[in-house]
Amino acid sequence: MESCDVLVVGGGPAGSVCAGKLRQAGLDVLLLDRETFPREKPCAGWITPAALATLELDPDLYRKGRVLQDVSTFRVGLVGGTEVVIPYGKTVSYGIRRREFDHYLLERSGVRRSLGEPVMSLEREEGRWLVNGRIRARLLVGAGGHYCPVARHLGAKIGREAVIAAQAAEFAMTPEQEQQCPIPAGTPALFFCRDMKGYGWFFRKGDYLNIGLGRMDKDNLGHHVREFCLFLQRRGYLAEGFPGTFQGHAYLLYQRQGGRRCVDDGVMLIGDAAGLSHPQSGEGILPAIESALLAADTIVEAGGDYRRDKLELYASRLAARFGGGGDMPSSPLVSGIARFCGARLLSGSWFVRHIVLDRWFLHADRKGLYAMR
Repeated sequence: MESCDVLVVGGGPAGSVCAGKLRQAGLDVLLLDRETFPREKPCAGWITPAALATLELDPDLYRKGRVLQDVSTFRVGLVGGTEVVIPYGKTVSYGIRRREFDHYLLERSGVRRSLGEPVMSLEREEGRWLVNGRIRARLLVGAGGHYCPVARHLGAKIGREAVIAAQAAEFAMTPEQEQQCPIPAGTPALFFCRDMKGYGWFFRKGDYLNIGLGRMDKDNLGHHVREFCLFLQRRGYLAEGFPGTFQGHAYLLYQRQGGRRCVDDGVMLIGDAAGLSHPQSGEGILPAIESALLAADTIVEAGGDYRRDKLELYASRLAARFGGGGDMPSSPLVSGIARFCGARLLSGSWFVRHIVLDRWFLHADRKGLYAMR
């Protein structure tokens, strides 16, 4: 029988960051993940400088042997429509490969881990958790993404929630493919669906190309992805028969978790398991990292008392960081006005730069997590 103070389920950015900070605070932490690392993770794979600052990650050190693509220009438009090119003249974002990024954070955490082991059973006994019949933990942290098994114990109705559904493919380009691609590395192209219920992306980073599409409705997602690829081919951005294989993933927006609670006696949810993605862009990496740090602070301050009333401070901190106790205000992308005016708005450089990019995707006006304290 193995035991620990805290068992973190999930080795993505949220799980690794939380586990690493708890280990540094002197707690006995075990991290469990069903995959072995490095592993593939479907995701567009870009982060803002705020994510690097929050992680205290040196860009020059990280990019040694890994992809960290500087982004200084964007192309934005409607599928089938015109595009607006927005140059910033400086690095405002970075492209990463989740396979490398997640593995780096996990290794950097230095935590004890059990990889390649899914959660098969989860029981609550005498104020402790018994996982897979062999691990005893005083506190359980669910960091396994949207489908995290821990989330089921906190009200998640997996399969019946209103999720953002996406598919993404990433592959290494040949030198010939790089030469033929008309969009340079470090210039993500974002194309919004005409019904304004989602967007697709075309993103070169280093020698890799990442293509994907996410929508606010999961119906016929495969059809929308195929239509997006055909659009890219017609525009000359993508050759027929490209070698990428699409993988799907889902996530929830903050305060639309479908009944998920983020805390209970001896248990917490962080990252995508808690449903923290930004409503307009769907970005989840920085919210996952911030939630991990807020959760770790709360755990340390609890001083070993992991009853729900002690952990509720984490829920309050999430609300203060990501929004009030009510539902998240409707995204402009889903409003009737935006659907009616979408084509006109997305053809204007001012709206694209200051609203779509600065506000929705780059969060240029958002203060760093610890700068707010």
